[in-house]
Amino acid sequence: MQAALQPLTNRRMLALAVPATLASITTPLIGFVGATVIGRLGDAALLGAVALGGVVFDAIFWSFGCLRMATAGLTAQAVGARDDAEIARTLARSLTAAALVGLTLVLAQVPIARLVALVSGASPDVLAGLAIYFHIRIFAAPFTLANYAILGSVLGRGRTDLGLLIQVAINLTNIALTLLLVIGFGFGITGAAVSALVSDAAGTGLGLLIVNRLGTRPFAVSRADVLDAAALARTLKINADVLIRTLALVAAIVLFSAIGARFGDVTLAANAVLWNLFLIGGFFLDGFTVASEAACGQAVGARDRYAFTVAARLSLLWSLGFGIGVSLLFAGIGHAFIDTVTTNPAVRETAYAYLPLAAAAPFFAALPFAMDGIFVGATWTRAMRNLMLAAVTAYLLALVGFQSLGWGNTGLWAAFLLFLAARGIGQALLYPRLSRQTFLHGA
Repeated sequence: MQAALQPLTNRRMLALAVPATLASITTPLIGFVGATVIGRLGDAALLGAVALGGVVFDAIFWSFGCLRMATAGLTAQAVGARDDAEIARTLARSLTAAALVGLTLVLAQVPIARLVALVSGASPDVLAGLAIYFHIRIFAAPFTLANYAILGSVLGRGRTDLGLLIQVAINLTNIALTLLLVIGFGFGITGAAVSALVSDAAGTGLGLLIVNRLGTRPFAVSRADVLDAAALARTLKINADVLIRTLALVAAIVLFSAIGARFGDVTLAANAVLWNLFLIGGFFLDGFTVASEAACGQAVGARDRYAFTVAARLSLLWSLGFGIGVSLLFAGIGHAFIDTVTTNPAVRETAYAYLPLAAAAPFFAALPFAMDGIFVGATWTRAMRNLMLAAVTAYLLALVGFQSLGWGNTGLWAAFLLFLAARGIGQALLYPRLSRQTFLHGA
């Protein structure tokens, strides 16, 4: 009989969450570094092109973040079951999916670029620079998605320290190459794109070395094992569920920005400033999500309901406690943050008015972030997908209702908070039944 897992402790939770948080914070650095260095050249069009390119690639790649989450959940369960062969098979299947999706993006780059140009509404000079950046960096797609798979494999083992190492290595390589190629050799926007491409490729190489040192050799897995019908169907189903869930989340965020733009440039700018507060809080909450994925997934793999319950409870307590603390912190320093980000008096006054709602967002996000980790670790991805779609529906209804009442931007923020609350409460209500089904009838 398999030995029971050691239940998760507060110290172990922090040991998992802190490196994961730091890794999450470094994620947007590739686009930021490129924009910062290009900005030093003094060409507004080039700066706009790199900034827009960063947003475009964040949206494209983030949409396939399912590769990280699905791989983390399945790997954690294999670790809990002490099935080293399945760890390798899971990574092999995820790398295969990453390669196929990445190559598809490369082959489809022309229509994607045309769509981006059509939707962006940018000036001809910005679009010219964006085209250069896009058609170079798009070749990073297979490497970026492979990095998601590798990161999921590492995080599923509970090795968030190694996940941080990979992310830091990618970003340090990007910074060094961007400075060398853009400033040193004067390659401009081409240098920024090549730097992003090479740093992602280097990250893939480092990640493969790390998993090899951990004893996992995905390229040694036979084609028959990779293409095993039942296992492949489960992997694809999990990835599809998480992909739909992620696209629904992206749609909700895009809708927030689109409706905010209808209230005028000042309100749009104020919302953008306040949105950064939410993103900062989200980066920290994401660390507890990743820790929960590993701990809960390993408990499911070990068939240890007690360890699972302890991990879920600690994840909820830490996430909720942190969410409350961050919301209180943002309420206290929000004015200073706004003053630091913008010098425009009208934008400042508008942001002050909506600061209480924005400061409350981390508290409302704490429950869904924690539950996301539990659901991913247990691979309850169908429920995640359905609950996200239900929450988006509630969000849409709230937007219509609040705008019909003339609540304006207040209604927009209130609807978004309702969206977060609906996600978390729905998952919490479904948790007991899913937990019983998992441990009585199988994961």
